[in-house]
Amino acid sequence: MIISVASGKGGTGKTTVSTALALSLPGPVQLLDCDAEEPNAHIFIKPDIKRTEDVFIYVPRIDEDICTLCGRCAEVCAYNAIAVLPGSGRTAGRALVFRELCHGCGSCRYFCPENAIKEEKRKVGVVEVGYRGELEFVHGRMNIGEAMSPPVIRAVKHKLNKGRTVIVDAPPGTTCPVITAIHGSDACVLVTEPTPFGLHDLRLTVEVIKKMDIPFGVVINRHGLGDERTEEYCAQEGIPVLMKIPFSKEIAAEYSRGISIVEAFPEYRDEFAGLVKKLEEEMSR
Repeated sequence: MIISVASGKGGTGKTTVSTALALSLPGPVQLLDCDAEEPNAHIFIKPDIKRTEDVFIYVPRIDEDICTLCGRCAEVCAYNAIAVLPGSGRTAGRALVFRELCHGCGSCRYFCPENAIKEEKRKVGVVEVGYRGELEFVHGRMNIGEAMSPPVIRAVKHKLNKGRTVIVDAPPGTTCPVITAIHGSDACVLVTEPTPFGLHDLRLTVEVIKKMDIPFGVVINRHGLGDERTEEYCAQEGIPVLMKIPFSKEIAAEYSRGISIVEAFPEYRDEFAGLVKKLEEEMSR
């Protein structure tokens, strides 16, 4: 079973939930931290990292001796990573490649009529694999200054082990990195907080998950803070509230020390383990 943990905004407790699930579920478990821009699940899991692998994408390299500046590569590039400048009376034309914008799709090379484009590897980040007891841990880290996390997220998901219960800690938001992380999941946990910002971004995330046709439920973190509108929204939409984590100074203090909620307060282990059973009920509907 693959369970993604997502949220419409950062700071709602997504990593709190994903790490607590990984530490509470019985049997072999794998935790994939796909928040490659700022991974922090390792702070709570404290894995023994066994290996590190570089992540590359393939970017175009244009042979100027062959290129005729026809502009076909720029036409087919959906990401504006190539610009072709025509020559003028005193200056020669030139094809420019913006490597940081390239998604490595290979369209420019495929459609080049002169076969003037080759591809070369560019390192964009790393994937690290480690263990804590029987728990397998994988996370990705982008190079500083990189703009696109999906290549690193895909590299993390390439390590997905279907022989284990897999927990995917997705990036926050509703854009491409989130879609890349949660694609292929059997179920999704949406983490929110009972505030106007939390509700606004929960609505956006719910629309995304519905379009992806993934069974889901909501965990309300910091319950007791804010108002009741998040619960009212879930009731109106028929969205199951899987769990409520109280707004607690003690939980926040342990979090700030890098201690998982289920290690600081073991009474929550059964509740997190039961959360998965509630998700399975949603999947069977």
